[in-house]
Amino acid sequence: MASSSSSSELVFLMCFMISAFGIAIAAKFDQEFDITWGDGRAKILNNGDLLTLSLDKISGSGFQSKNEYLFGKIDMQLKLVPGNSAGTVTAYYLSSQGPTHDEIDFEFLGNPSGDPYTLHTNVFSQGKGNREQQFHLWFDPTADFHTYSITWNPQRIIFYVDGTPIREYKNSESMGVSYPKNQPMRIYSSLWNADDWATRGGLVKTDWSQAPFSASYRNFNANACIPSSPSSCSSNSATSTRSSWLNEELDNTSQERLKWVHKNYMVYNYCTDSKRFPQGFPADCLQNN
Repeated sequence: MASSSSSSELVFLMCFMISAFGIAIAAKFDQEFDITWGDGRAKILNNGDLLTLSLDKISGSGFQSKNEYLFGKIDMQLKLVPGNSAGTVTAYYLSSQGPTHDEIDFEFLGNPSGDPYTLHTNVFSQGKGNREQQFHLWFDPTADFHTYSITWNPQRIIFYVDGTPIREYKNSESMGVSYPKNQPMRIYSSLWNADDWATRGGLVKTDWSQAPFSASYRNFNANACIPSSPSSCSSNSATSTRSSWLNEELDNTSQERLKWVHKNYMVYNYCTDSKRFPQGFPADCLQNN
């Protein structure tokens, strides 16, 4: 447990860091992202308003943000691989680098035709993850674009689908659990083959006769802090309305929506997996179950 003086120093550092960072506003994909792999399988189209990833038997594809972020509200609209997408994974996440990296994950696990996608979420801090929650969705994510959002602030991480919260992960440092708050993270996305595990634990393989597989992205927005930018993320600055995410929490209506999702659409929760944790659940489950 940190001493009171070191805790105070950390709070001061956090306040300084937040007040020294700028805010990123929505822009074109070619302005905000770099295509990082795929040998032409990733494309930016429509004057920068649309980005597509594709996967075939030779390779998948991916992109990453030009900027790093430390806290913010990230929105992206995705339209997932249609038809028989078994074995494919469309990943959309925030991550830093290195063995003690932090990470906040959306991963969409493909399905045989007619079966629901599995939306896999996870939170890593200091290189430790194993905080998986999985959901099915209440709509067909391949028929149209839907908005997938992450709010990340010093108190909590909230995952949203079309504005409905599906997961809240609270800061549990008071219980000795590390929390992602010191490492700036980039946005990454990729479409790749993971048929060794993605669909029914790897029992269903990718049907390459359906390739190429394709996922589409539009309407990216990052209302977020960028290290070293001259403008401010302080909640009492002139940009306070844009940085309301800095102290965002779920109100009563949102909490009821979260309960509805968990009751009807959650298919896995690490905090209820007694076979996985026979010696007792992780400490952060006290706040996050």
